[in-house]
Amino acid sequence: MRLIGDYHMHSKYSGDSKNEIEAIVKQAISVGLEEIAITDHGPGHSGYGIKRENYKLLRQQIDELRGKYPQIRILLGIEANILGRDGALDMDEEMLNITDWLNAGYHFGAKISEDYMIHLYNFLSRFSGYFYRKAKAINTQTMVRAMHRNQIKAITHPGAKGPIDMDAVAKAAAETHTMLEINNSHGHLSAEEIQIAMQYDVQFILGSDAHELVNIGKVPDALDRVQKARLGLDRIYNIRL
Repeated sequence: MRLIGDYHMHSKYSGDSKNEIEAIVKQAISVGLEEIAITDHGPGHSGYGIKRENYKLLRQQIDELRGKYPQIRILLGIEANILGRDGALDMDEEMLNITDWLNAGYHFGAKISEDYMIHLYNFLSRFSGYFYRKAKAINTQTMVRAMHRNQIKAITHPGAKGPIDMDAVAKAAAETHTMLEINNSHGHLSAEEIQIAMQYDVQFILGSDAHELVNIGKVPDALDRVQKARLGLDRIYNIRL
């Protein structure tokens, strides 16, 4: 068993990483990956999102590196932000047209103007059962709508940034053929959440969520949760048996 691809990692174009693009590619090759997606934060993420003009530049850099490193497939990806209550993403058509791999997730602070109440409910959910239930209902509705509205490859760290109804999210993921990420850098999906989701015809994906080069292709915590949940490895997209 080995990890053949990593589809969640960040570069210098995310405000919380310093990784150079070619250094990412070299590191991925060194750990034996066959395919990667460089997935910086969407432009709606305050302080951390990639600038739209840099996304075009990243496309050019990846195309050039494909010729230089034919032994690995390099994809232009993004970790888009789910906005508002209607499931919209912070991606315009121009960006979508040049994207190879579309991840999406909820992040606190992404375009607060779109629906500041969602962020407020998620913040207060840590301290109040009432707001926890409110946040859970809104987060679930928004995530389900996002999957039905957009052609998302994977939902990143579902449940990590705000509570969700995993049963409803997994059902929508199965209906829309959207993968659910078992994120190595966050506690979600947890083993318990995997067990709920695996009742549906859902495919899972392991993500390093690497912000530092050394973490690219490293998913030991995620695999530990897979083992605890007794999830069949054949249901994980980027595992080769």
